[in-house]
Amino acid sequence: MCSRKCFRMPTLVICGVVLTIILVCITGITLTNSINISNIVKLREKVASDSAAANGGHQAAQTRAALVEQQYSTLQQHHLSRSDLNYIQAATHPKNLQRQQQQQQQMMLHQQQQQQPNKIVIEIGLNNNNNRLMNDSALGSSAASSSDLSLPGSQNTGPRILQAAEALMEGNVDSISLPAASPLMAAISATSTARQVTESSAADSASSSSTATTTEKSSTNSKMGIADHNPGGIQFERRAHVKQMMEHAWHNYKLYAWGKNELRPLSQRPHSGSIFGSYDLGATIVDGLDTLYIMGLEKEYREGRDWIERKFSLDNISAELSVFETNIRFVGGMLTLYAFTGDPLYKERAQHIADKLLPAFQTPTGIPYALVNTKTGVAKNYGWASGGSSILSEFGTLHLEFAYLSDITGNPLYRERVQTIRQVLKEIEKPKGLYPNFLNPKTGKWGQLHMSLGALGDSYYEYLLKAWLQSGQTDEEAREMFDEAMLAILDKMVRTSPGGLTYVSDLKFDRLEHKMDHLACFSGGLFALGAATRQNDYTDKYMEVGKGITNTCHESYIRAPTQLGPEAFRFSDAVEARALRSQEKYYILRPETFESYFVLWRLTHDQKYRDWGWEAVLALEKHCRTAHGYCGLRNVYQQEPQKDDVQQSFFLAETLKYLYLLFSDDSVLPLDEWVFNTEAHPLPIKGANAYYRQAPVTLPASNAS
Repeated sequence: MCSRKCFRMPTLVICGVVLTIILVCITGITLTNSINISNIVKLREKVASDSAAANGGHQAAQTRAALVEQQYSTLQQHHLSRSDLNYIQAATHPKNLQRQQQQQQQMMLHQQQQQQPNKIVIEIGLNNNNNRLMNDSALGSSAASSSDLSLPGSQNTGPRILQAAEALMEGNVDSISLPAASPLMAAISATSTARQVTESSAADSASSSSTATTTEKSSTNSKMGIADHNPGGIQFERRAHVKQMMEHAWHNYKLYAWGKNELRPLSQRPHSGSIFGSYDLGATIVDGLDTLYIMGLEKEYREGRDWIERKFSLDNISAELSVFETNIRFVGGMLTLYAFTGDPLYKERAQHIADKLLPAFQTPTGIPYALVNTKTGVAKNYGWASGGSSILSEFGTLHLEFAYLSDITGNPLYRERVQTIRQVLKEIEKPKGLYPNFLNPKTGKWGQLHMSLGALGDSYYEYLLKAWLQSGQTDEEAREMFDEAMLAILDKMVRTSPGGLTYVSDLKFDRLEHKMDHLACFSGGLFALGAATRQNDYTDKYMEVGKGITNTCHESYIRAPTQLGPEAFRFSDAVEARALRSQEKYYILRPETFESYFVLWRLTHDQKYRDWGWEAVLALEKHCRTAHGYCGLRNVYQQEPQKDDVQQSFFLAETLKYLYLLFSDDSVLPLDEWVFNTEAHPLPIKGANAYYRQAPVTLPASNAS
C-alpha cells in the first residue's frame, strides 16, 4: 500500500501540464487577435480602394489628385501665403485638392460604417480639453461609436481602454487608426510653443513690454525655409539646370579666387581690376550667398557663412570704396541673409559696413559723396562726374538698405541719412519734372542736364517704388514721387520705333538720343510692378509700357547671333534694337532683362517670359561658359565672340537668381512679401512678412557720422 507521498508527484506533474496548456492557449489567443487586427486593417485599406474605384471617373480623378497632394502635404499644412490667393479658385490648387481629399475620406468612412453599424473604430491620438487631434465628429455617422485612446494624462482613459479591449475580444472592431508622425510632432510642438509664448508673455507683461515684442523675439530666432507650395508652378528641369550653373560658378570661384572679389575663369586666378580692387573683401561670397541659400545649396552656404565670420572686416582696409556698390552688394547682401536666417552675425556685419560709409554723408546738403576711404573716412566724388557732382543712381539708391537697417537695429540714424536725401530731391526744382543725373553735394544744384532711365539714373526710380512697397505701402511720399517721375519720363523719354518697339531713350539737353542702355531693361519689370500694386489712372499705361520695354529688350537679344544683348542699342530709320558703336557691343553677364522676364512672369503668367529666359540660359551655356566659370563677351554680334575673362559677382547674385526664380513657383519669395534691391537681394516687406525682424526698442541716434 502506497503512502500519501506516492500520490504527490503525479499530482504535481498533472498540474504543470494543465498550466502549460493554459499558457499556450492564452498565447495562441493573443497571436490570433493580433493577426485578426492586422487583417482588419488590410481589409479596410482594400475596401477603401475598391470604394474609390467604384465611384467612377470623377472619383478616380479626385483620388489621383489626392495622391499628388500627399507628396506635398507637409509643406502645405497651415501654409497659405498671400500669393496663393491668385490661384485659390483653380480646381488644381493644392488647398482645393486637400479639401477634396478630406471630403472623399469622410464619404468612404461613412459608407463603411453604414455597412457595419455595430462595429467601432479605435482611434489612438492626442486628447485634451482644448484640442483633440482625432475628433469623433470626423466619423460623420452617429451609427458607429468611437473609442479614443488618449495619451497618459487625459481624463477617462481607463473606461475607453476597457471598451476597446472588450471590442477586440469580441471581434467587433472596424479599424484601428494611428496618428501620423508629423501631426503628432506638430501637436507636441504647438503645445510647447504655446507654453513658451505664455511664459514669455507673462514676463513681458511684468516688464510692461508689448505682446508684439514677444512675437518679434520668436521671429528673430527663426530661420526661413525656402519651399514651393505649388509644384505645378515649377519647371523642374530648367530650374535644376540653373542650379547646376550656380554650382559651377561657385566651385570654380572657390578653387581659384576664394576670399578675393571676383574670378577670372580663363586665367584661373582672382580678378584684381574689379570695382573693389585687389582687397580680400569676398565680394562674390557676400553677393552670392543668398542665392545659394535660395537654391538649397547648404554646404556651399555654410562655407560662405564661415568665411564671413572668420575673415570679413573693413577695419584694416584702406581703400576708396564706392558707397553705392558697397551698399547694394555688401549691406544689401548681409541684410537679406539676416532676414532669411535671423543670424545676428549678418546684422552686425551690415551695421559695420554701413558705419564705414557714413563719413561720405558729411556734406552741406547731406547728399553723400561717391567714394569713401573706409579707414580714414575721407570722401570724394569722381573727377569726371560733371564738376564734382554726385550721381543720382548712386546717392538715390540707399533708401531700402538704410531704412531696413534702422528698423532691425533700433538706431534711427541710418533712416535719417536717407530721408535727408529724399527731402532734398523732393524740394528741388526739377526741369520739366525730370531728374538730371548729376547733383552737386555742396551747392545742391543740378549738374549737366542729362536724364536717363539707364546708366547714372536707373535705380533711383526703382527705389522710389520699392521704398513704398517695403513700408507696407505706407510711405505715400515715395509713391507720389515715383508716379510724378514716371509720368514725366513717359511724356518726354518713352518712344515707339517705326517697327513698333517701345523704348526709353536717354535725354541730353532736351535732345533725345534714341539710345537705350541694357541697364534700362529693368524698367519693363518696374513699370509692370507699379501697375500691379496700385490701381489709378496710369495703371494700364504702366503695364503696356512695361510689356513693351521687356519685348524690346528681348528683341535686342535675338537680333544678335549670340542671342545675348549688347550694353546699349539704338533706334533709327535704318536700325532698331541694335548696337552701332564698338564700345556698346559687349555683354558682361548682366541681369536686367532677366529681371523683367521674372517680374512679368509673376504678374501675367505668360509662358513666353519663361521661354525667353530659357533661350538666354542656352545662350549663356553656349557662349559664356568655360571649364572654370562664366565670362562676358566682347562682341555679341560675332559668331565666335571673344570672352572678357571676368565672372562678375552680380552674375551669381542677380542673373542666376532671377533665372532660378523664373522657373520656380510664385510661393518662393512672393512679390507681396519681398522686395528686391537693385542687386537682387530680397528684403522683407513690413507688415506682410514674418521675417522682417524689427528691433523691439528704438535707440536714440548715435553720434556716428
